[in-house]
Amino acid sequence: MKVLIVGSGGREHAIAMSVAKSSRVDEIYCAPGNAGIGQIAECVPIGAMEFEKLVAFAKEKAIDLTIIGMDDPLVGGVVDAFEAEGLRVFGPNKAAAILEGSKAFSKDLMKKYNIPTAAYENFDNPEDALAYLETAKMPIVLKADGLALGKGVLICNTLKEAKAGVQEIMLDKKFGSAGNQMVVEEFMTGREVSVLSYVDGKTIKIMSSAQDHKRAKDGDQGLNTGGMGTFSPSPFYTKEVDDFCEKYIFQPTVDAMAAEGRPFKGIIFFGLMLTEDGPKVLEYNARFGDPEAQVVLPRMKNDIIEVMEACIDGTLDQIDLQFEDNAAVCVVLASDGYPVSYQKGFEIKGLENFADKDGYYCFHAGSKLNDEGKIVTNGGRVLGVTAKGADLKEARANAYKATEWIDFENKYMRHDIGKAIDEA
Repeated sequence: MKVLIVGSGGREHAIAMSVAKSSRVDEIYCAPGNAGIGQIAECVPIGAMEFEKLVAFAKEKAIDLTIIGMDDPLVGGVVDAFEAEGLRVFGPNKAAAILEGSKAFSKDLMKKYNIPTAAYENFDNPEDALAYLETAKMPIVLKADGLALGKGVLICNTLKEAKAGVQEIMLDKKFGSAGNQMVVEEFMTGREVSVLSYVDGKTIKIMSSAQDHKRAKDGDQGLNTGGMGTFSPSPFYTKEVDDFCEKYIFQPTVDAMAAEGRPFKGIIFFGLMLTEDGPKVLEYNARFGDPEAQVVLPRMKNDIIEVMEACIDGTLDQIDLQFEDNAAVCVVLASDGYPVSYQKGFEIKGLENFADKDGYYCFHAGSKLNDEGKIVTNGGRVLGVTAKGADLKEARANAYKATEWIDFENKYMRHDIGKAIDEA
């Protein structure tokens, strides 16, 4: 069969790698892709938001399955565009993708169906938000309602910071139209854990847990990023936590969406906080996390095509989802200066070191082929160096060893990805 993947980051590279392992797949295309994806798929110069061009390409090439990797096209309704033309596509439609597209919607959903989450209020008027903050307990969290590249969340320790945050989100529109509405949420403390799942509208199958590192610098210092590294599984995601989440969070979320007339088919990413009062939902995403996909997918035993088709066809209950009994760690190699300003266009050396090395992966996030045919940096997050090991400590050691195989000018990384492992 022929498969088209939509997206251009490390997540899409991890998806492409999994698709390439399927014995059912003959040809892989990726729009727009990157230099790494181009080694296992044919990259097509179509943007992820160019729905008409994507649909036309899928029809022209007789694509059997399209996989949407990114949030923007999902929330924008790309799945609806494909389904309207009778094309098979993996991902939630626009009505279901609102689970990620609107934080206000997801908070209201959790309140209505008693799914554990932080206390909150929604505001579409900055004056009302400011008045509310006068009596609110600090610290407090402000969230732009819409998609903001993972950066529309402000943690405010004082009333002065919170007022400045309202100005930034709702008045200055730092995150664009995502800030037309805002969620003000209680500040929760505890361990953060990410749990990815496959969903077919009624059945949910949980993947292995993971834990992301969002801050740019060691010790969780610096600015928020799209993710500087991750590991899987999380030692803090215990059987007890899993049992609680299955009963009170995972299945109830799927049932709630169905009850709202928005049956969800695709990936639900649960961002959880393990509080003293039990697990609570921080956020939902409607697709694989990035870089969580880079540590979860290499450990999945199943044929990803079979699982995705079961989600589309409503037969996920017949899939026995299995993961290797090991661990994986991903360390992101970024351009120094990310996420603010950084230079691009530097040649990446050492990629050949990953060839034929079992258990080691180099997922491209921001790379491209230059006019001379060399692979160069083309983003803030450049590569996700991932390694497996018998346990988390071995996987971490392997991943950091593998970061030494790669070099490019202004290469930057955190040195404490997975350090929480030592505290478990």
